[in-house]
Amino acid sequence: GSGDGQGQILQRFPEKDWEDNPFPQGIELFCQPSGWQLFPERNPPTFFVAVLTDINSERHYCACFTFWEAVESPQPQSHARNGEGEEEEEEEASAPVQPAQLFAPKSLVLVSRLDHAEVFRNSLGLIYTIYVDGLSASLENVIGNLLTCTIPITGGAQ
Repeated sequence: GSGDGQGQILQRFPEKDWEDNPFPQGIELFCQPSGWQLFPERNPPTFFVAVLTDINSERHYCACFTFWEAVESPQPQSHARNGEGEEEEEEEASAPVQPAQLFAPKSLVLVSRLDHAEVFRNSLGLIYTIYVDGLSASLENVIGNLLTCTIPITGGAQ
C-alpha cells in the first residue's frame, strides 16, 4: 500500500502505571509525527525532546531516539506462472525475486518530569548501543541501573 503503518508499544518500563505519573496515551503517535512509514534506505538515528503538558498543567519531557531497522518487504518471493510462454521466460520467471530492502522506524522514548535533555540523549544512546550490538545485558537491569542512584548521607560512609 502506501507504506504507512501504525506504531505499537513493544515494551515499557514500568509495566503498570504509577498512580502519580500515568503512561502518556498516544505516545506512539507522538514518536513519529509524520507517520510510521517504511523507507528504502536506512536513515541516521534522530533525537528530539518535546514537552507535553497534562490536564493538571504539569510538564512531561519526552525524549525520543529513533533508528531504522531492516524489515522484509511484503512482496511475494517469486512470480506466478500461467504455464504458457517460451522456455527462456519460464527459467527467468521461476527464479526468486529479491524483495526490496525496506527500513522501519523504531523509537526509544524516555518520559520525565525533569528537564535534562543531555542525560536523556546519553541514556537512550546507551540503550540503543546495547540493543544494536546484541550485548547480553538485560534491558531491565540496564534501565534499572540508569534510573537508580544512591545519595550518600552527609558525613556517612561513601
